[in-house]
Amino acid sequence: MNIPDTVSNDLPPGDDAPASPEDDANGATDGKPHPLHRRLKSFVKRAGRTTDGQARAFAELGPLFLIPYTPEPLDLTAAFGGRAGPTVLEIGFGMGEATAHIATVLPDTNFLCCEVHEPGVGALLKRIGEQSIPNIRICAHDAVDVLDHMLEPGTLAGVHVFFPDPWHKKRHNKRRLIQPEFVTKLAQHLRPGGYIHCATDWQPYAEQMLEVLGAEPLLRNTAPDTGYADKPAYRPLTKFENRGLKLGHGVWDLVFEKRA
Repeated sequence: MNIPDTVSNDLPPGDDAPASPEDDANGATDGKPHPLHRRLKSFVKRAGRTTDGQARAFAELGPLFLIPYTPEPLDLTAAFGGRAGPTVLEIGFGMGEATAHIATVLPDTNFLCCEVHEPGVGALLKRIGEQSIPNIRICAHDAVDVLDHMLEPGTLAGVHVFFPDPWHKKRHNKRRLIQPEFVTKLAQHLRPGGYIHCATDWQPYAEQMLEVLGAEPLLRNTAPDTGYADKPAYRPLTKFENRGLKLGHGVWDLVFEKRA
C-alpha cells in the first residue's frame, strides 16, 4: 500500500481508559480538571482482548497511523503525510468497520479518529493495512482533550458520533456524551458549513440528541421538517445495526450544520 514514510510522533501507549465509572462521571481527583471533565468523558472503559493480528497491526502500522496525544496544536496536513484536505473527527469508532468503509468512499477527506479501546484500535489498524486506506489517523485518547488542546477552533469539516453508549438508566443519563457543553465545543471546532452527524439505535437518546443539538445556536438542522435525517449514503449498515433492524429496532440519524 502507498503509505507515508514517517510521522512526526512516536507510537503512543495502548489503552487510555478511565479508572472507574465513578471517575467518568465526576472527573479526575488530582488537580482541577476542565469543568466538562467533571461530568463526562468521551469514553468509558470496556473489557477486551487484543488478538495476535491486532497486535501485529500495532507493531507494523502503529508508527505510521497512530497520532500520540500531546497538549499542543496538531498540524493536520503533516499528520496525514502531507495530504491537504477536509478533516472529519470521529469519536468512538468501536472496531472500525464503519470508519474504514467511510474513509474508502470519501478518499479526499482525512479522518482523525479517537478511540481508547485497544482491541478496536488494533482492529482498525488491521483494516487500514488490509484495505490500503491512507486517509485515517488514530489518536488513542479522550476526544475532549484532543479538542481542547490539539485541534484549533474552526478547523473541522465534520464530526461523526455513531452509536455512543446510551446509558439506558435515567440516573446515568448525565454520562451521555451528547450534552450541551460538549456540543458547543464541537460546534466551535467546525468551520462554517461543517457538520455534526450523530446516529443512535436508542430512541430516548435520539430525542435527547435532537433537543441538545437543536438548542445550539451555532448549528442548524439539515432536516427541519422531520428532525431526523435520512441515513447519509456514506454511512454503512454495520452487522450489529442490520441485526437490530431485523428485530424491529429503529435507527436515528441526526445531521446538523454550522451556520455561516
